[in-house]
Amino acid sequence: MAATLTVDAQVWTLNLGDSENTFSQEWLTQVSDILAAVRDSSDPIALQITASGKFFSNGLDLDWLQTHPGEWQPYVDQVHAIFSQVLTLPVPTVCAINGHCFAAGAMLALACDYRVMRTERGFFCLPEVDINIPFSPGMSALIQSKLTARTALDAMATGRRYDAPTALKAGIVDAICDVEELAHVSRGIVVDLAGKDRGTLGTIKTVMYADVVAALARPLS
Repeated sequence: MAATLTVDAQVWTLNLGDSENTFSQEWLTQVSDILAAVRDSSDPIALQITASGKFFSNGLDLDWLQTHPGEWQPYVDQVHAIFSQVLTLPVPTVCAINGHCFAAGAMLALACDYRVMRTERGFFCLPEVDINIPFSPGMSALIQSKLTARTALDAMATGRRYDAPTALKAGIVDAICDVEELAHVSRGIVVDLAGKDRGTLGTIKTVMYADVVAALARPLS
C-alpha cells in the first residue's frame, strides 16, 4: 500500500503504508506531496501520522543505497526535507506509532509535535551505532531537539530498543495504549488544537526549530 491521506473534519491522517515503510524514492515523493497538501490547505485541522500492520517505519532504504552508492547525498537531502516539512507544518501533528519504529522512521516520529505508542508490539530504536551509519548533523540536531540530553545519549550511543513503557518513562512518547485505542488516543491529543492560526503556528515552529532546519539543509561533508 502506498502512503495515503485520509481527510476528516478535524484530524487528517497520513498513513505511511502496510509494509516496512522504508524510505524508497517513490515513498519519499508520496509523503512529501501529502505533507505539501496539508501545508497548503486552509482547513482548520491537525495531522495524525501512522501506518498499518507490524511496522511504523524501518527508516532508510538501505538495499537501494547499497546499489546506488553515488546517490547518497541527494537521497539524504530528500529524507532531511521530509523531516523539515513535518517539523514546521503549520498544523498540530501527532504520531500514532503502530509498530516497529526504527532509525529514520523513529526520527520521523520525533519530528511530530506529539507521539503515542501501542503497548503490545513494537520498539522505538535508533540503531545507527550498531549498523555503522553515523547520524548526520541534521539528524543529530533533530533528535536532540526532541529528547532530553540523557535520553538522546542513551538512544543514539547504545542503540537501545525501547518498548512502550520504557519509551514513556524516557519521555520519547507522550502516551501509550492498546492498539485498539491508538487512533482514538492519538486524535484526542490534537483534536482540540485543530484550527490554530496557521500563520502564527507555522512561524512559531519555524523559529523554534530554525537551527534544526538549517542543519538538515546543509549538505553532508
